[in-house]
Amino acid sequence: MAGKGKYVYEWPRPMVTVDAVVFGLFGAKVQILLINRANEPFKGRWAVPGGFVDIDEELEDAAARELFEETGLEDVPLEQMHTFGGIGRDPRGRQITVVYLGVVTDSETKVRAGDDAARVKWFDMEELPKELAFDHAEVIGYALGRLRGKRIYRDYRRGGD
Repeated sequence: MAGKGKYVYEWPRPMVTVDAVVFGLFGAKVQILLINRANEPFKGRWAVPGGFVDIDEELEDAAARELFEETGLEDVPLEQMHTFGGIGRDPRGRQITVVYLGVVTDSETKVRAGDDAARVKWFDMEELPKELAFDHAEVIGYALGRLRGKRIYRDYRRGGD
């Protein structure tokens, strides 16, 4: 293996990414924060914020970093939700993503597009874009199910009682 880098092996290995599904519980409807991808693959499609984990980075730190770089949101409490690793979910190769869930309740939360996000926008859950990047429709569906089991969501649905 002379001439190969420290982290190069003879066998294929998957890429590891993190995604941050952030729901907004403000106004009349549940909202979700999505980015419009500035780069391929899926350039121009909407996706949850996320990206590749750095070699010396903890997963939760990577999720918070990607969320901040792409949307400007910081200090959002994130909890590890689920791992998605279906073959073919990314056209660049085998990719496994660890998804984090966050909830924002302040309607004054400001967002701005950055890094590889062309735009960032809060969408009502009933008005999601038709074609999402990767398997993010499945990711969002799973996250919505998890959100519905949380006390903060039940309180929101009852009007904050």
